Amino acid sequence: MGDLVKDKVVVVTGAGSGIGRATALVLAREGATLSLSDVDEAGGRKTLAAVEAAGAKAFFLRTDVTDEGQVGAMVAKTVERFGRLDAAYNNAGIENDTKPFVEISLAVLERVLAVNLRGVFLCMKAEVPVMLRQKKGSIVNTASVAGLIGAPGLLPYCASKHAVIGMTRTASAELAAQGIRVNAVCPGLIRTPMLDRLEANLGPGAMAAYVGMTPIQRVADPAEVAEAVVWLCSDASSFVTGSAMTVDGGFTSV
Repeated sequence: MGDLVKDKVVVVTGAGSGIGRATALVLAREGATLSLSDVDEAGGRKTLAAVEAAGAKAFFLRTDVTDEGQVGAMVAKTVERFGRLDAAYNNAGIENDTKPFVEISLAVLERVLAVNLRGVFLCMKAEVPVMLRQKKGSIVNTASVAGLIGAPGLLPYCASKHAVIGMTRTASAELAAQGIRVNAVCPGLIRTPMLDRLEANLGPGAMAAYVGMTPIQRVADPAEVAEAVVWLCSDASSFVTGSAMTVDGGFTSV
């Protein structure tokens, strides 16, 4: 076991699969104590079993990040159980079916914004007061390369991730002097259930084209994003705040 985040208490939302699960496992490897949440209870409990098998202290609480009361209860239970909150990875998110924006309903837009934007906002609102009392903390939000560039067919998702980066940078500027760092990660093509759904929606030819636009010429494993997240949660990144770190194989560099 490593010690990059040894004895740090870390919240991970969207922990039931994909990048969230991979990050929980790397956090466990690096010595963290974990508060895991997801709306997918079966997936969340599978992650819980995996991190406990890796030797981490952890608990899971089913949490809908669009519900302010549930988010508040999740953070409160974390502090009640472990006494503090050192870092948070606000990762829960959804995508929309790819289609021209004129065909996207208001209900779809509002649902994606509720999870991806409101969810991150509510998590930060609950986490920051705890960190202010401690005078220290690190928050990492999941954005996307779609938060940095346009993403045809994914207007709600793209808009939500641009907004996450804006919230991240604003919060970082407000909180830096009080010892709290706020950063975002912007994953590219990562082999997750979300990417599988997008590939099924777009077709294999479209995904192959996106891989062809990625200088590294492959899709990443979720653990490759997790390593960046854990570094941002750790004191090793002590002078990093307000960043939107790309983990995209060079996709946005060309």
